[in-house]
Amino acid sequence: MLFIEYPKCTTCKKAKKWLDEHGMTYTDRHIKEDNPTYEELKQWREESGLPLRKFFNTSGMLYREMQLKDKLPEMDEEEMLQLLSTDGMLVKRPLLIHGSKVLIGFKESQWQEELTGQTE
Repeated sequence: MLFIEYPKCTTCKKAKKWLDEHGMTYTDRHIKEDNPTYEELKQWREESGLPLRKFFNTSGMLYREMQLKDKLPEMDEEEMLQLLSTDGMLVKRPLLIHGSKVLIGFKESQWQEELTGQTE
């Protein structure tokens, strides 16, 4: 399992705590120091089946500074992948990659179901 996080992010801290409490083993990766590559993002998008815009950190300062809310609708998938691969702060976090499962952001009920097969 690959856990991609920004250590100062409170949602990432909650997700990491949840993984630890459930005895999950994972490889930790700092999203700013080791940004997801174009190839990784493309693969994860395909495996998740989610629209690429779900991978953007829409609440981030950089997203707002670059006025991406207005620009994304005009961009094709290739341009979005290129942009996401330039800076980890543009990517929504945490990201959890487990086999062909790709979880974006932390929703405890979703993680519970996807990772343990149980609902609370």
